[in-house]
Amino acid sequence: MTFSLESRQQAIQNLKNEQLDLLIIGGGITGAGVAIQSAASGIKTGLIEMQDFAEGTSSRSTKLVHGGIRYLKTFDVGVVADTVSERAVVQGIAPHIPRPTPMLLPIYDEPEATYDMFSVKIAMDLYDKLAGVTGTQYANYTIDRKEVLQREPGLKSDRLMGAGVYLDFVNNDARLVIENIKEADELGATVASHVKAVGMTYDANGRVNGLKAHDELTDETFDIHAKLVINTAGPWVDKVNALNTEVKAQETLRPTKGIHLVVDSSRLSVPQPTYFDSGLHDGRMIFVVPREGKTYFGTTDTDYTGDYKHPRVEQTDVDYLLKAINNRYPSVDIALNDIEASWAGLRPLISNNGSSDYNGGGANSGKVSEESFNNLIKTVDDYENKTAARADVEKAISQLRTAHAEETVNPSQVSRGSSLKVAENGLMTLSGGKITDYRKMAAGALEMIRDILKKDFNETVREIDSKKLQVSGGHFDPNNVEETLKFYTKVAMSKGISEDDATDLANRFGSNVSRVVSYADQGTADGLNLKETISLRYSVNEEMTLTPVDYLLRRTNFVLFHNDQLAAIKQPVINEMARLLNWDAAEKERQTAQLDAAIAEAQLDYLK
Repeated sequence: MTFSLESRQQAIQNLKNEQLDLLIIGGGITGAGVAIQSAASGIKTGLIEMQDFAEGTSSRSTKLVHGGIRYLKTFDVGVVADTVSERAVVQGIAPHIPRPTPMLLPIYDEPEATYDMFSVKIAMDLYDKLAGVTGTQYANYTIDRKEVLQREPGLKSDRLMGAGVYLDFVNNDARLVIENIKEADELGATVASHVKAVGMTYDANGRVNGLKAHDELTDETFDIHAKLVINTAGPWVDKVNALNTEVKAQETLRPTKGIHLVVDSSRLSVPQPTYFDSGLHDGRMIFVVPREGKTYFGTTDTDYTGDYKHPRVEQTDVDYLLKAINNRYPSVDIALNDIEASWAGLRPLISNNGSSDYNGGGANSGKVSEESFNNLIKTVDDYENKTAARADVEKAISQLRTAHAEETVNPSQVSRGSSLKVAENGLMTLSGGKITDYRKMAAGALEMIRDILKKDFNETVREIDSKKLQVSGGHFDPNNVEETLKFYTKVAMSKGISEDDATDLANRFGSNVSRVVSYADQGTADGLNLKETISLRYSVNEEMTLTPVDYLLRRTNFVLFHNDQLAAIKQPVINEMARLLNWDAAEKERQTAQLDAAIAEAQLDYLK
């Protein structure tokens, strides 16, 4: 089944001519999660995205599905329990994408440190219990100062106490989105990228019943009709809600910008993902992650009011991260010219829901409330007097609430930091959240969608178990990932592809490898090896890849993590896409300029 420029044209005809049950605005991780569950439920579903899928926030994360161990500092047990359980669900439905990886958490004897060696062990034990990994190969442990420096000799030794090691998951954010989108398409959703919502349409009673949409490729404007419309536009949700002119729009978001920088591993070598306090006494924590021969680090967390389409890395962002990295790795002396690639993204934070994860905030930031604190103290006293059991103490800890949270938690909240609302004229908005929560957010939205379709349209929708709804490429046993991917590696090798290249294909495409290698019979493209030839052809024909930037930045990681290979692969990719998509000389030149600009921006040429 194709999912391509050609199928996009048919999708747009369907959007023009058919009434949908549900129209989704936004093709990031939130919209993708709603689309796959909606289509699987038998709901007649459409989705439009004004750019490429995942082009905004959903390809610009820290590229982890992390469990939020930091929340345990303030006894946010319920939050961590939700997060680690949901993390396991995501790994089950997309087993070829998130990968378990031990995270190193160095502990320094510094003012405002998140943990000391005693508290980090307590936090990690509780974390493992919540994650269900106690007694497995992924169980946490601590190491002393000497072993930390043996693992990472470049780390700052002054005031280093030791480290904790615990389980987290590395992720490929953009691929998680496209695999959800592809599965939604397979299940019958009508999906088109580069279609922008420019207005709402209303029925005789003033209820939202569709959109005015603009095809960004053909410059055509048309109407899409739907019983229900849901806004999942990430940082753009307020801008989309402003199109709903029949009701007063209320701003719900406070976007913040986060950036990440990439250097070659020869400049900063870490054996495993590492997570530490910035050391700048600002309450932030920094990730340092090895990936594909490179090391990337981030993130910043600053309020943002600029161009949502093109958030950029600024000099102040670079200065902050380099100061933090060179403080923790004093011998590396990373400078601007060492940066090979970068990315900047916006977090769609709910404005009344505290700060972001990266500042230790969120819905429950603030002091522990008086009632919760007194209950904990009383229970501990009862335990010491032998009138309460250990389980009572654990329950009292898990029921700790912050004063801020008790004032602001809303019944419509479907996961931490997210919001699900319905305007008085029917427009639904699902906003906030983070990648780890996307499936749960979508499930909350689907529950509401089912209720409205039943109540207002007398339409009964079947319920599905979205915890078992696997994405495209993920149709295999999540308990047997390594062996399954070895099998798909052999499938690719059977076409004459080297083991390293075949392994890369298996990790990128999972159970779709058999489809990918079917393109091998067409021979290789000029300037591309067989692996990249079939990857590109599959991506254009079956992943709605429309531009070289789509392919080299979001379907693959070339722009971010293979800077040294870009010069060789860039022109052959453009040439093959021009052939596949029938570009004339002018279009080819335009696409080349667009790619050059994206590469220059990622490489921070404007700062260098």
